[in-house]
Amino acid sequence: MAKRFDNSKGPSQRQLRAGELIRHALVDILAREDLRDPALESVLISVTEVRPSPDLRSAKVYVAPLGQGDAKALATALNKTAGFLRGRLGRQIDMKFTPELHFHADNSFDTASEVDALLSRPEVTQDLRDDPDDA
Repeated sequence: MAKRFDNSKGPSQRQLRAGELIRHALVDILAREDLRDPALESVLISVTEVRPSPDLRSAKVYVAPLGQGDAKALATALNKTAGFLRGRLGRQIDMKFTPELHFHADNSFDTASEVDALLSRPEVTQDLRDDPDDA
């Protein structure tokens, strides 16, 4: 009987371990390397998540600038240097294949700020205080 793959399960334990290994290595590389792209000079980069493909040959890397900055421009600049970063990554990690890196802007911090702002609105806090079960 053929084995069926269920994509709704999420990443495997192997993918999660590889993602964390890649994330830690990229953080180290980005902290130590002098990237020559003007868009990356003097920008502190936060690598928030790495999602490897099931075969571990490619990885989506989610990045955000620490402090103020444009996450999309940062991701675009990092995609231009992806080959260089992949070469450095291959020397630092012990995996059969060095994954192809695809950088994406991480907007989860902006989304969290928007949710916090919504929850702190007076009409929402009033609804949260008024519990119909207390009446």
